[in-house]
Amino acid sequence: MGNPFVHIELGTKDVDKSKKFYSGLFDWKLEAIPGMDYTIIKVGEGTGGGIMKKPDPAIPDMWLPYILVDDVAASTKKAKSLGATIATDVTEIPDMGWFSVIIDPTGAAFGLWQPKMTK
Repeated sequence: MGNPFVHIELGTKDVDKSKKFYSGLFDWKLEAIPGMDYTIIKVGEGTGGGIMKKPDPAIPDMWLPYILVDDVAASTKKAKSLGATIATDVTEIPDMGWFSVIIDPTGAAFGLWQPKMTK
C-alpha cells in the first residue's frame, strides 16, 4: 500500500511542558536535534514524530500527520489542483528531505514528506 503516515508532529506553545507530559504518559524516547529547536519522538515500533514550538502563536497547539510521497513537488501541485491550499510550499530540511503542508478543501491540515534518498 502506498503513501503511509510516516511522521506525526506536535506544534506547541510550551515545548518543555509537552515533552514532560508525553514522556510521562508514554514510553517514548525524546531526542533533541543539535542546532535545531526540534525534538524527535522515537516510539520503537510504529510511526514516530517530533515536537517543536509552533511557528505562529495564533495557530492552536495541534498534531500534524505527514504522509510519504515519492515526489513532494508533484504531490503538492496535484493537491493544489484538487482544491487544496498550500500552507507551506516545498521546503528542504538539509540532509533529510523535503516537506510541504497542505490544507485540504474541508480545512484539514496534513504534511507531505519525501526523504532525501528518493529525490
